[in-house]
Amino acid sequence: MSGAQHGPAGPVAAARLLRGLRPDGAPLSLPEHLALHGPLPGFGGRAGRAGLVEELERSGLRGRGGGNFPVARKLAAVASGRGPKVVVANGAEGEPASAKDKLLLSRAPHLVLDGLEVAAAAVGASSALVATKAPLAPLVQAAVAERGPARPGRLVPQVVVVPDRFLAGESAALVDYLNGGPGLPTFVPPRPDQKGVGGRPTLVQNVETLAHTALVARYGWQWFRQVGVEEEPGTTLVTLRGALGRPGVYEVPRGTTLDQVVALAGGLTEDVQAFLVGGYGGAWLGASQAWRSPLAETWMAALGGTLGAGIVLALPARSCGVAETARILSYLAREGAGQCGPCANGLPAMAQAMGELARGTARRDVLARLELWAWQVSGRGACHHPDGAVRALRSALSVFAPDVAAHAAHRPCATAPDAGATSPGWPAAAAAQVRLGATRGGPAVAGTRAPRAPGGRP
Repeated sequence: MSGAQHGPAGPVAAARLLRGLRPDGAPLSLPEHLALHGPLPGFGGRAGRAGLVEELERSGLRGRGGGNFPVARKLAAVASGRGPKVVVANGAEGEPASAKDKLLLSRAPHLVLDGLEVAAAAVGASSALVATKAPLAPLVQAAVAERGPARPGRLVPQVVVVPDRFLAGESAALVDYLNGGPGLPTFVPPRPDQKGVGGRPTLVQNVETLAHTALVARYGWQWFRQVGVEEEPGTTLVTLRGALGRPGVYEVPRGTTLDQVVALAGGLTEDVQAFLVGGYGGAWLGASQAWRSPLAETWMAALGGTLGAGIVLALPARSCGVAETARILSYLAREGAGQCGPCANGLPAMAQAMGELARGTARRDVLARLELWAWQVSGRGACHHPDGAVRALRSALSVFAPDVAAHAAHRPCATAPDAGATSPGWPAAAAAQVRLGATRGGPAVAGTRAPRAPGGRP
């Protein structure tokens, strides 16, 4: 499949979170941020907090960290808890294919901090934390300092550096780490909104979600619903990787079709056989199946996948989907917490079998064993990490079925020797700097500079 053959629709972009970013890559200062968005409105007292929750409920805003949970319902659960509350901005971004949280924290930190302030007011929190990776911590700390000392109705958040691990952003694992633990997922209940940081009711919210929250507080629920689809309004940040002209982070209305998003990223640079939507714990979709599909959680679920944290990876036709899936499963197995059966035993077994399948050395019953292990692992982990690995596996066995059959018959692709690599293949390769690029047919969007794929079209 190629973009030229299918003629993607014109680019669609909506700069809300990414509006006004500096072209030199520096973070927006507080004066620049206020000039763009204006000050936050007042929301003091219990009535003001209730009004905030109602505004967010009417907006229909859902979490952008991968859970897609209604924000207002999460706020209300924490607010109803007893005693002091805690709010946590989750910028751990353990998914290596994602770059949206890094973009927001490094380029628009005050929008995230505004959202944290709004969420703290909505739940009546007495403390706030920003969890992020080490390279971003100084930038966030500088933005916190720029906002000045604490004053009535506003908290000064503490910036906490979290481990650079896949599971670091899982809410229970993050709470465990903030409580001095190793940062591993825990079985629920209790949930963080019941007993989180310091044993207090805790709101853990992704940084993109908080940035949207800040805009809803300023402009209202009707403004928020002006774009997107009815069941999933607003915009979303999408990280695009793979065989694309301009891989990077783009902001689009929720429900924008994949072909429109690809057009934003400069189109396809070569024929593509499949897209991995939702990141490493997402699902493979055949190129023709995915091409006109809306990027919305409800639509992706109907296809057996998930939008997750908004990640789309375009797999070139020249690549081996079996080998790439083996690399991803190997990575997910290494990144598991290892504290429950599915992570300690199931994921390594599936990764090893998939690696053998990719190399053409698997036993004849490899497919039956993979299906059995996938069934045994699903829904039995301490968190959803094993479920994501199973989703990626099952979708690969379906989308790449002819190649799977050839590999099972000991006829592997030329890329098979790399299947056991110590890191994932092409999905993790785009670690370039974030830049601001102009897109024809839409406002400026953020992207990353990447080399053109071999054999790709200009």
